[in-house]
Amino acid sequence: MRIFLTGATGFIGSTLVPELIAAGHQVLGMTRSDAGAQALEKAGAEVHRGTLEDPASLQRGAEQADAVIHTAFDHDFTRFVENCEKDKRAINALGAALAGSDRPLVITSGTGMGGGKPGEPASEDNFDASHGNPRIVSEITGNALLESGINLSVLRLPQVHNPYKQGLISPLVGIAREKGVVGYVGEGRNRWPAGHVSDVARLYRLAVEAGKAGARYHAVGEEGVASRDIAEALGRALGLPVVSIAPDEAPAHFGWMAMFVGMDMPASSALTQARLNWHPVGPGLISDLDQARFAD
Repeated sequence: MRIFLTGATGFIGSTLVPELIAAGHQVLGMTRSDAGAQALEKAGAEVHRGTLEDPASLQRGAEQADAVIHTAFDHDFTRFVENCEKDKRAINALGAALAGSDRPLVITSGTGMGGGKPGEPASEDNFDASHGNPRIVSEITGNALLESGINLSVLRLPQVHNPYKQGLISPLVGIAREKGVVGYVGEGRNRWPAGHVSDVARLYRLAVEAGKAGARYHAVGEEGVASRDIAEALGRALGLPVVSIAPDEAPAHFGWMAMFVGMDMPASSALTQARLNWHPVGPGLISDLDQARFAD
């Protein structure tokens, strides 16, 4: 297939491009920069100039493809609600390009959108349109496109990691350096799911190849890593003490990250593994943190 990939030069996209090409697909990768264009060409992909801020550019890219994978997202979490609305516009533009066809569109969400009862792992088959996380708008938008006949599926992400980047954990490094300690909330028993970037890229490929309308997949290699274990790994890597932060002190200590650090959000990928014969094999999160090379 000729696959249009948004976020093609990003953390996941730069691993997904060679994954797709090695499987025999052609990749039309979106980028906004000359450096991104050069990286895509070097990887063997075609270049499409576009941005999330220009939905028409997304639509033009999707019109040229047999399938679309949408991984691009503005990760400025200080403007999270605004960026979720931007993702809504992007998904609608991609869907408009695919209307009247069976060409698959894989969009991206978070495993938290599959949460059920407190303490239980999020599941692929769970969907709550009233979820309090603003990212739910991506899946609500996707559902509307699905009902209109678009062949759309959703891939939900945990904390995606390698030794150089670890999702929402990466911003904690800057906070730890600023405060002089690595903090966790309360007893640090709350859990975050994780997936190695190589496993995540492989799952995107399997999802777009399956082209199953309405499917939801979880790119989870580890159901839940305790926040205290994460903090202790960061403490080892940074040479900083590890301390408990009282819940009522979390906003002052963590800033915008306070909305995430105390959340317990385990997630399962059992259904994904069974449905796509996908089995994560990459290193675990703590292993990657122990190998991490954090820039000063």
